[in-house]
Amino acid sequence: MDVLKLAIVDDHMLFRQGLIQILKKFDKYEVVLEASSGEELLAKLAFQKPDVILLDLKMKGMSGQEASVIIREDFPEIKIIILSMNYSHDYIRQMMKIGVHGYLPKDIDQKKMIEAIDQVYYKGHYMDEEIAAVLREAIQSVERKNLRKNTFLESENISLTEREMDVLKLICKGQNTQQIADELFISYRTVEGHRKNLLLKTGLNNSVSLVVFAVKNGLIEM
Repeated sequence: MDVLKLAIVDDHMLFRQGLIQILKKFDKYEVVLEASSGEELLAKLAFQKPDVILLDLKMKGMSGQEASVIIREDFPEIKIIILSMNYSHDYIRQMMKIGVHGYLPKDIDQKKMIEAIDQVYYKGHYMDEEIAAVLREAIQSVERKNLRKNTFLESENISLTEREMDVLKLICKGQNTQQIADELFISYRTVEGHRKNLLLKTGLNNSVSLVVFAVKNGLIEM
């Protein structure tokens, strides 16, 4: 089993150290980096690159949001999970638009935390029921007029093939490339090709954004 390299970033030392102690109980994780600010995180990324960053949203100095923008640009291979007590529609939508891979409450239980880390690393994103509900409510209340029920999205000038729709629906179910290939009886490389076409057509850059796109345009129901 791969050992996942983690970074913990939070300006509250007790919270940071408590989280590190929890993660140390699992052999499959190694905390290779900790930081108390966005600036410190970016400086340390020059020397140590984790697989997944657990990143506080609000910190003194550079916020988690500002750091996420830079990380997505300079280190796109690193997965980001936001930790926050703020579940407002605006914050969640902003972070999903930036391209973070998960958004968790700070009071999440240990079991769900582990599930989120694993899903982000192996599947590319994690969205629990509460976050999904917040996103759904925000989309329905603010962007209802933009919903489309067919595969041709007139407002975005995007046309998806039937196979691209099949792949998109399975991405929204949290399936990885190999699982999609097995279910559709096509090759791994073919799935990757459809995924790249979806990202190219929509102008998006990750699976989380594709999920939000699909919900917003009425292509799936969450």
